[in-house]
Amino acid sequence: MMIVSAAEMRAIDRATSERFGVPSLTLMENAGSAVARFILADYAQAQRIAIICGKGNNGGDGFVVARKLAEAGRAVRVLLLCAPEELRGDAAALFQQLTIRPLVVSEPARLGLTDATEIFSADLLVDALLGTGFRPPVSPLYAAGICKMNESAAPIVAVDIPSGADADAMQPQTGTIARADAVVTFTAPRPAHVFSGLTGGPTVIAPIGSPPEASASNLGLHLSTAGDFASLLEPRARGANKGSYGHVLVIGGSLGKAGAAAMAGFSALRAGAGLATVAAPKSVLATVAGFHPEVMTEPLAETEAGTISLRSLESSLDLLLERKTVVAIGPGISRHPETVEFVRGAVTRYNTPMVLDADALNAFEHATSELTGRGRTLVITPHPGEMSRLTGRSVAGIQADRLEVARSFAREHELIVVLKGHRTLIASPDGTVWVNPTGNPGMATGGTGDVLTGIVAGLIAQHPQHALAATVLAVYLHGLSGDLAAGVIGESSLVATDLVRSLPEGFSAMRAQMSADLRIHA
Repeated sequence: MMIVSAAEMRAIDRATSERFGVPSLTLMENAGSAVARFILADYAQAQRIAIICGKGNNGGDGFVVARKLAEAGRAVRVLLLCAPEELRGDAAALFQQLTIRPLVVSEPARLGLTDATEIFSADLLVDALLGTGFRPPVSPLYAAGICKMNESAAPIVAVDIPSGADADAMQPQTGTIARADAVVTFTAPRPAHVFSGLTGGPTVIAPIGSPPEASASNLGLHLSTAGDFASLLEPRARGANKGSYGHVLVIGGSLGKAGAAAMAGFSALRAGAGLATVAAPKSVLATVAGFHPEVMTEPLAETEAGTISLRSLESSLDLLLERKTVVAIGPGISRHPETVEFVRGAVTRYNTPMVLDADALNAFEHATSELTGRGRTLVITPHPGEMSRLTGRSVAGIQADRLEVARSFAREHELIVVLKGHRTLIASPDGTVWVNPTGNPGMATGGTGDVLTGIVAGLIAQHPQHALAATVLAVYLHGLSGDLAAGVIGESSLVATDLVRSLPEGFSAMRAQMSADLRIHA
């Protein structure tokens, strides 16, 4: 799903009406109806509901919300912060359909009077004051309305965006902004919906009638949704066999870190790969083999420290890579100097599709010129610390400019970058970036990155001609599996193998999400 700017969203609405014949009044009716449906589903116990409306299109949406909720039997109050004659266009037309007599307030001081104060004591407030077309500053009257909303004890559902927020912002915002416990927006998210943390609850993106052909954006940003992956989640052919779904080779492990490679190998199988082999130092192979019987193993020559030796590059790697669909290098591999040489040699010598993580990335510190995906599939999955070592920028600098860091590195090195963290970014060589909405802080625990490496490799093995889509899907599934696991055991107790166990449920949940409104969670 495209992420679009506020100006692009207005252009989409115009194109929907002018090119595709959907009246703007219908779009507004659909928008308000979507908000009302969300409230009736998620706030079913709220009986007294107040809608605070402004004079623009956001207020018009609010009038529809009020009408629909009243029709559903709720006790609805409308507070209009402008004179009715200031309303224009569709908002004015929908105001005429309103059967509820609104409280009209034109002066900030009146918001402190009894009749207005009662409105803010409702069970639920709907913020329909300012939409995504807003530009600062907030007028004194609207600022007073926002202040009253923020002081209320009632939960708030924002229509389109919390009033006072900049829809194009890509960082958390301060200033005169309404709080929101949920946001319902329409057609496509704006940057602030994804990056600014506008609500502690869900952001719902509801379709209101704009066809896909009306959508266009120059931002080069996409939000991952379940519907984006329908072609990769189709039922398997009845005549398929294990060879139909690829063979993943995981190269990793070292003394004390064998579990990382084992988790990656098993995660590749859980993600649907037909076969998975883990190649690890001979002394830790028993640990890997005991992790799960479905994972095959191969011994590699090792250093005295129990890490992969450079000798493996000459003695066994050619044979190991035969008939392998994708290779994942890095989980538990260590930073031993000889192992670093092995990693660099393997990555630069072979053109088999590869996924690099952990110390396989650290091996290229001060040597990023050797890290190129030109003419091949190469995916790297750094966390901010690893990205810092690859770029020479501080972790704080990486975090402050994550989007540009990921995009620039992907372009320069012609590879796919998965920059992990809250709202993990997947940047492609052409500069397009996908933003992942799944995942939770409980996943900040050792081994979850190894699981992601395995899932990415497993999905690329099944869809080698669609490596970018497979990578985006892998990140989505990884986070969704973490969310499902956290829902059962909580974030504090989450461990990496819980994600592996939740993967089957993750696949099922994705298929169910394809027919529902998209929800982004904080």
